Amino acid sequence: MSRPGNKKPVGFATHLTAGGMAGAMEALCCQPLDTIKVRMQLSKSGMAPGTKPRGFIATGLLIVRRETPLALYKGLGAVLAGIVPKMAIRFASFEAYKGWLANKETGQTSVGNIFISGLAAGTTEAVAVVCPMEVVKIRLQAQQHSLADPLEAPRYRNAGHAVYTIVREEGISALYRGVSLTALRQATNQGANFTAYQEIKKLAHKYQPDLKELPSYQHMIIGLISGAMGPFSNAPIDTIKTRLQKATAEPGTTAFQRIRAIAADMWRQEGVRSFYKGITPRVLRVAPGQAIVFAVYERVSRIIEQIKVTDTEDRYTE
Repeated sequence: MSRPGNKKPVGFATHLTAGGMAGAMEALCCQPLDTIKVRMQLSKSGMAPGTKPRGFIATGLLIVRRETPLALYKGLGAVLAGIVPKMAIRFASFEAYKGWLANKETGQTSVGNIFISGLAAGTTEAVAVVCPMEVVKIRLQAQQHSLADPLEAPRYRNAGHAVYTIVREEGISALYRGVSLTALRQATNQGANFTAYQEIKKLAHKYQPDLKELPSYQHMIIGLISGAMGPFSNAPIDTIKTRLQKATAEPGTTAFQRIRAIAADMWRQEGVRSFYKGITPRVLRVAPGQAIVFAVYERVSRIIEQIKVTDTEDRYTE
């Protein structure tokens, strides 16, 4: 992301490297919470009279007890395979959209246009990477088999096998099931995320004018706050999307009809609370995840830019 003081924006290679490293670190730290969130969203627990839906701690313990702790990392291969292009596209497209919407005279981008840039960046990453990645991830996470029992063979062995099986049996369009909901979720996530992050960052610089660069812990705090805003605003979208992507397509029905049927079924059988299933682990995953992403991204991109400056100065002194 561009720094205060009208410094030259970082290049695409920096977005690719810093964004990829930040995303990989986020995935490694937060994947268990994502697996618990998906299981909660797919769960029908609490439907029987007098029972309550299983909480995120109970869900996590159930997965560990039945399937071993490694099961919390189901789908990690799919996430890591898509995280570098996802983060590269997110940061690079955001900077591109922000530049296009900037005031031509001052070079500044208004808060409203930063939000629009975030919406556009979220939509771009959703269509290009996130939707197919999440279809594969959710199929892997939804498999309730024990990794400790070699005789209990899963339907999908790994991310590559899942892609092959889904495309062979359901067609390549199955990888884009729920793309409209994924795009809507990612757009609102990144619109809120980038807007909050940039505005809070400006505020931090305003009250600390002597600091040329904010320390990493401040980037983490700002990322934590900005990252928590998206999940609360679009939890119903994410829950419906998860159920849609887990299910196989029904012949003769459109995506809108399937979305409407899933939402109606959730409302009728499980009530309004079902739309917010998994909100706790999602916030616990997304908010710290964004804290990690922004802190690592800012740190790595700063190091890369310093190396570039040093290399340029060395060339001039030769």
